[in-house]
Order: sequence, then structure tokens, then C-alpha cells
Amino acid sequence: MLEKTTRMNYLYDFYQSLLTEKQQSYMSLYYLDDYSLGEIAEEYDVSRQAVYDNIKRTEAMLEEYEAKLHLFEKFQQRSKIISEIKEELLKSSSLNAKLEELLEVLEKLD
Repeated sequence: MLEKTTRMNYLYDFYQSLLTEKQQSYMSLYYLDDYSLGEIAEEYDVSRQAVYDNIKRTEAMLEEYEAKLHLFEKFQQRSKIISEIKEELLKSSSLNAKLEELLEVLEKLD
């Protein structure tokens, strides 16, 4: 469950601008603010089932966006490469200041 929550949070971060205001709000409350379905339903004066259905549809949409655009996958690959570069720089006895600077710039892009 934690893995799914983490994945949804990342997908939401990458693709939230493609969602409607209502979808953004429901996802934000559910995944970021840890509201229950009942609490969201009460907040919007709708049924718990309506909230559940909206969240499930939105999750599917986020997965579709990722399947087409691969933003999260590329982010993970970049993060892994950055970590490997850092490890190699730390191993090196002659640390190259320019490489470290470029690595910092690369990290800030994400």
C-alpha cells in the first residue's frame, strides 16, 4: 500500500496539471493530506462511493499518462544515475569541481 501511495504521489506531482480541479482536490486530500473517503465525501457533500469512483478513475488516468509520457520512469532513471555519479565522485581521489557543479545543476532540474 505504501508503494502505491508513493507512486500515486509522484504521478500526481508530474501530471496534476492535466487533471480537473475536482480531481486535483480529491487526489490531494486523499493522498497528500491523508483524508478518508468519508471525510472527502463530507467536505464535498457527495457519497463516499462517488469519491471512491472519482479517485479510482483519476488513478487510472494518471497511469495512462505515465504509460504514454514516462515522466516518472525517466525521473527514476535520472535519480539512479545521479546517485551512481555521486558514488563515483566520492571514490575518486581527485574530485573534479566542475563535475560536482554540473551534478548539482542536474539534481536541481528534478
